Amino acid sequence: MSKLITFLKYCIPFTLLLYFAQQYATTALGSQHDFFYTTWSIYLFQFISSLLLYIILLFVHSKLPEYTGFAFMGITFFKMMASVVFLIPLIQAKGRETNLDIAAFFIPYFLFLFFETVFSIRLINKR
Repeated sequence: MSKLITFLKYCIPFTLLLYFAQQYATTALGSQHDFFYTTWSIYLFQFISSLLLYIILLFVHSKLPEYTGFAFMGITFFKMMASVVFLIPLIQAKGRETNLDIAAFFIPYFLFLFFETVFSIRLINKR
């Protein structure tokens, strides 16, 4: 339980910092581009998926610690598929310039992936 609290102690400020930075950037571009997804919906998706990923990793690590790395790779694959499903309405939208919208989603996606990787490595190395 303490590992989850430690994760949340870092994840919540990380999410808020990135959210406000992206919100500032999107409002600066807001007059030139109408974004398909709101910033809060992107960060809600990223935060919930990261939290679920780490909870599942903690569960796997408590039951089968030697498979934690494999679980991380598998869960990351499912998170990637969930991201594609999340982006399907944007991809199917007709007559939209989607480059900025996709960048607005995948820049935080990769930052969260880096964050998750750091915490997963810490979890794996503590056994």
